[in-house]
Parts: sequence; C-alpha cells; structure tokens
Amino acid sequence: SSLVSPLKAALQAIPVTPNDKLPDLVLKYAQQHLAQHPLEIGGQNRGSWVRVYLDGNEGTPWAWCAGFVTFILKQACLTLNRSMPLAGSFRCNELAQQAKAKHLFVRSEDIANGTVSWESLNSCCIFLVRKNSSEWSHTGFVCQPNGDPFSTIEGNTNDEGNAEGYEACKRTRSLSGKDFIRIPQ
Repeated sequence: SSLVSPLKAALQAIPVTPNDKLPDLVLKYAQQHLAQHPLEIGGQNRGSWVRVYLDGNEGTPWAWCAGFVTFILKQACLTLNRSMPLAGSFRCNELAQQAKAKHLFVRSEDIANGTVSWESLNSCCIFLVRKNSSEWSHTGFVCQPNGDPFSTIEGNTNDEGNAEGYEACKRTRSLSGKDFIRIPQ
C-alpha cells in the first residue's frame, strides 16, 4: 500500500468547480502529479510511473515526456466529461502535427513579435522544444504562460533540463527554440 500511495494520489480525481476550464484543470492535475514526484525506477524509461504514462510500455526507446502530457490532458478531459482537443501521442512530433491540424499550434516567433499574446495561451498550455523546423525533442506544460522565461511542469527530465531525464519536475525555460500548443477552454 505504501509503495503505490503516491501513484494513487496522482490519479485521484480533482473536484471541479463551475469556473474550471480545461486549461485550469490540466494545470491542477500536472501539479498533483508533480507533488507525488514521478520517477523512473529500474533503468532508463522504466518503472510504474512510466508504464502509467505510456499505456504499459517502458524501456530505452520509450521516452515518456509526451506520454506524461497526453495522460494528464486525458485525465482532465475525463474529469470534465469532454473530448480530447488532440488525440494525444507518445511522440512530440505527433503532438505538434495534431496541434497544427487543429489550429492549436503557436510558434514562439509569433509570441516574440506580438502576433500572438501570452494571454491567448490560457492558464496552461503545452510547450515543445524545437529540434528543427519539423521536429521536436521534448514537451511539457507551461504553468501560467505570461512571459519569457516561463515556468513548466514536465516529465522525463531532470534539474538540468535534459529531454532524457529520470523524473517529473518544475523548471524554468526560455522562449527561444520553443513552440506551443494551446489548450482550448
């Protein structure tokens, strides 16, 4: 019981208030997971947390940052009894493509030049670390998007910000080299 209590706490349903919108609830769930300190156990991309975020998959080829984002987004949608705004994925590139198809994708350049405002990203959004113009290497949630730098909650990272880390943690990141996925209200 003690071994699984952090996982049970992270999976606990959050009571919804009438004013809660999807981005608000996503942020609450991300904070709830973060408070339980999801951590790899038994090697790279292994352990019970990884298996939860990746539908039972684990191991070296299974980076879990996108699974972390998808799982929490799904948890919030289930609580609000609404459809996912994206299908979700275990891969950053697929999340970006889904967001583009649904017109939820925001380039950092559009924020930097004022074409898109931070406020339009709502109380929480998803960030993607851009590898090049068509590939992304890491993802997580932006907590209260309001400027550069911004704070995040992300899985499969560490205090150094590696995309192949071993835990979920809160970080601070800069706008440069990032893109975003808007979570609709």
